[in-house]
Amino acid sequence: MIEKMQLMIHFFVTLARLIRPGGIKTVMAENLLLKQQLIALTRQRSRSPRLTSFDRILFGYLAFLISKKRLQKIAITLKPATLLKFHQALVKRKYSKLFSNKTQTKPGRKGPEQDLIDFVVEMKRRNPRFGYGRIAMQIFKEFGIDISRFAVARILRQNYKNIPDNTDPSWLTFMGHAKDSLWSVDLFRCESILLKSHWVMLVIDIYSRRIIGFSIHTGNPDGAAVCHMFNKIIARKTLPNYLSSDNDPLFEFHRWQANLRILGIKEIKSIPGTPTSHPFIERSIGLCRQEFLNYVLFWNAEDLTRKLNQYQNYFNETRAHSSLDRKTPNQKASNNDIPNEKLLSLKNYHWESSCHGLFNLPVVA
Repeated sequence: MIEKMQLMIHFFVTLARLIRPGGIKTVMAENLLLKQQLIALTRQRSRSPRLTSFDRILFGYLAFLISKKRLQKIAITLKPATLLKFHQALVKRKYSKLFSNKTQTKPGRKGPEQDLIDFVVEMKRRNPRFGYGRIAMQIFKEFGIDISRFAVARILRQNYKNIPDNTDPSWLTFMGHAKDSLWSVDLFRCESILLKSHWVMLVIDIYSRRIIGFSIHTGNPDGAAVCHMFNKIIARKTLPNYLSSDNDPLFEFHRWQANLRILGIKEIKSIPGTPTSHPFIERSIGLCRQEFLNYVLFWNAEDLTRKLNQYQNYFNETRAHSSLDRKTPNQKASNNDIPNEKLLSLKNYHWESSCHGLFNLPVVA
């Protein structure tokens, strides 16, 4: 141990003698220092020389080998403007430390609370096919929290990294529909698991977007079948004054027109060859296909009817709509306004599945 201490002392003494200014090492150090300064000054620069880490280490080491008086004469890289800027930076830092706010806050608007972030991520995880607007409307419908679709997009981009590409239903959802069979309306056609065609009639309320009902006919429909499907939907319901339909030949049958005259309903035709003149029913059929029928299978007309009744309950009772000011069709039909402050926190809720787990929506506990 004593020998190691003696060796360390001898090493430091030798190093001090070598570093001490004077002798030929001073001349060599000056030459190296001047040469490196010329290299740094001749680099392409806009305002001040660009010093690399090697430059800084070399200048610092060679400064130990040169006396202070000689160092003041040969050190030309440091300019008065640099000292003045350094002093101004120190003054600014001093007053910022003395009088600035101690808490570090980011400028701009306050971001969403962590509970809301967690809820948005969880809702997207449970419903991968839900878009930004759908999530924002469901939050407003259930909790009364007004959040834009753009805020939902920012939350998901920052916190939801693993967005699944496969948005198909799980095997449990698929088997749940296959076990309980399926129920499946304007007029559109869908195919069963046995590739048998079924025609579906859909009737909605234009004001509230509420689905009045579905009716299914197996095979090719005629005038009598169309009347039977419509009468089945409107049974024990208050009849409207007007009925809007397109120019499908099925709605041109004399029996169909006679049936409307008996019911006291006036028919309004859309513009021929223009689906945009009949937008609400076309949109409802598209939603029924995109959200439900594309993800389930059915065996027969009864099975399709049961499944479509499940979707009707989900669509009317729990699905919020942007055109209805983020209300559900039933709320719009009954003119029930959503309170502005229904729930301020996202801690008291539970998840409720619809259509055998095809949709998972929050419900206030």
